Amino acid sequence: MATYSLANERLRALEDIEREIGAILQNAGTVILELSKEKTNERLLDRQAAAFTASVQHVEAELSAQIRYLTQVATGQPHEGSSYSSRKDCQMALKRVDYARLKLNDVARTCEQMLEN
Repeated sequence: MATYSLANERLRALEDIEREIGAILQNAGTVILELSKEKTNERLLDRQAAAFTASVQHVEAELSAQIRYLTQVATGQPHEGSSYSSRKDCQMALKRVDYARLKLNDVARTCEQMLEN
């Protein structure tokens, strides 16, 4: 359950980033529209440019955090809510058990053949 809530939280964060990118594009559009006017409103341009810069920095920081998280997940490093490492250890243990079972069967067959001769 905790893994699903963490995944949902990550998805919500990405949706927030997407909305903020939309706001960045709107700010840029407003600045371009204002610049196309014969007489520009300097205060509006300053506000929009500051909002644009702040939003870009926030999006960059959030995307960097998301990338760091995905890097941790992809490389198998421990991270909050991950069961990857445990699952991988379990899978490897099961493969070793299967291999040991095959080898024991081979030994048993060899012993049976030796007893028959």
